[in-house]
Amino acid sequence: MQTQSNIPSGEASISSNGKLQRLLIPRSQRRKFFLQFTVMTFTGWVVGGITSIALEKYLLQTLPPAVLQQQPSWYGLVKFISSVVFAIIFAADQALVLRRYLSAWWLWVLVTSIGWLVANHVSTAWINYISSIADSLNKTLSFEDVIFFGGLSTLSYVLSGIWLGFLQWLVLRWHTVGAWWWNFLPSFSYLCISIFVWLLSCLQDLIPEVSRAQILYLSGQALTAIILGVIPAIGFCRLKIYSHRIIASK
Repeated sequence: MQTQSNIPSGEASISSNGKLQRLLIPRSQRRKFFLQFTVMTFTGWVVGGITSIALEKYLLQTLPPAVLQQQPSWYGLVKFISSVVFAIIFAADQALVLRRYLSAWWLWVLVTSIGWLVANHVSTAWINYISSIADSLNKTLSFEDVIFFGGLSTLSYVLSGIWLGFLQWLVLRWHTVGAWWWNFLPSFSYLCISIFVWLLSCLQDLIPEVSRAQILYLSGQALTAIILGVIPAIGFCRLKIYSHRIIASK
């Protein structure tokens, strides 16, 4: 009895337990997947951002100013609703590409939305706490102090990505093999974002002052969206799954 596989050569391998593995994204589809996932992530970031900002403004204009002044919690609720809308749109756009490769693509939307909200809340809370410590010193911060507290804030932002990575891994672990490193992939994305945004800020003197703030903001948003698409796309191209497409013949 001879066992053959209909998987293209170079895409399959044998694991230590003797099971045949293949790439989640076939090599022939990698370039297409990379471009589609990056573009849809960028689109989700832009559309989600515009939609959430518009929704937030609409809700704040709908509520009477007296209510917002007497009950500030309403403002927090509006911010939370807009964040949820952004997260769902962002994750759904990615799922439009992933549905061809993940059977439970709707779970990706769920865990990515929740993970994004949790990571954003955790990083914001830590950054605010670090800022409050810096303010409590009641002195003009030296250059070393600025570097120290800035580094702590950046570290808090980077590490918050583990929450997003962990929740996404809970879905990927049922579809892929050895995807433990995905827990740290969003943190790596956040680190790259921090580095590129810092490099961008170093070039701000080259931008005309009249439009500097707007250009820096839009450039930072574009870099963030691209990195959040490129790095996970590369990660997906590295993932493997167990193959069941084995044909037996005499």
